Amino acid sequence: MDTESSKASQYQEKVESKFRNLGKGKYGRIIKMARTPTHEEYKKTIAITGLGIVILGALGFLIMWLMTYVPQYF
Repeated sequence: MDTESSKASQYQEKVESKFRNLGKGKYGRIIKMARTPTHEEYKKTIAITGLGIVILGALGFLIMWLMTYVPQYF
């Protein structure tokens, strides 16, 4: 029973030490600087992403249309 509890406490210490050093490693500064985007930033991100999806969809449709109808004329 004693060995099981010592293994459990060692595992607990290992997990806790990883979480203690979370903000101190390579990415610590980035994590500390990170923040939730404002409503305006979120709206801009959604608009730009949506515009990109629409442009890619239109480009794909144009390519499909060209591959379907243009070969008939050659």
